[in-house]
Amino acid sequence: MLRFYFVILINLGAIFYYIPRMRYCIRHPERYSEEKRYRIARRIVRIISRTGRIKTEVHGVENLPAEGGYLMCPNHQGRFDALAVVAGHSKPCTVVMDYERSQLPIAKEVVDLLDGKRLQRDDLRQQVSVIHEITEEVKQGRRYIIFPEGGYDNNQNSLQPFHAGTFKCAMRAGCPIVPVVIVDSYKIFTKNSLRRVKNYVYFLKPIPYEEYAGLSSAQVSDLVYHRIEAQLNECA
Repeated sequence: MLRFYFVILINLGAIFYYIPRMRYCIRHPERYSEEKRYRIARRIVRIISRTGRIKTEVHGVENLPAEGGYLMCPNHQGRFDALAVVAGHSKPCTVVMDYERSQLPIAKEVVDLLDGKRLQRDDLRQQVSVIHEITEEVKQGRRYIIFPEGGYDNNQNSLQPFHAGTFKCAMRAGCPIVPVVIVDSYKIFTKNSLRRVKNYVYFLKPIPYEEYAGLSSAQVSDLVYHRIEAQLNECA
């Protein structure tokens, strides 16, 4: 946690600048396109990485689909995971987050800036509504980051069971699923150290709809799980 509080403290000036700016952009979508808002989000990620002494090494960018919407499904290790994916993903994308965690300082504004979605764990009706919204937006070409594990407590470089329902929006949209492997991200904000830290993001080859059409959500979940697991084992 030391690095987390250090990043906030050392960037107080930037926080007081960017939070009002992000809120302004959110209130005026007619002036700020998705591309402009995404550039601001990536600029914030670069500031956090530079001041936090964080280096993200990205592999497999060539695997990302050139056109259309898709669902990126990374393993989950900590608070930096979505930022790490954004750091390596040049085209605009957005994220699905747990409602409570999305209310943390800066996270709230970034989720709104990217027009992301929030899931309320205790409200099944809200979850169904959000999945429907994601499905329709992916059909229209949006790219989403969603974490099948849900949480990240004590995950480190290992996997927890996936929630099969995560993949229903991709199945309904008929879009590619991109497994994403995050390595060593848990070290960034959990260790009480300010030493330089490196994490890795691997964009694996997408799973086209034709490959998983006809499978159940549990089977799709297993398919993605094993591909991520194989890359994690290779990195061990």
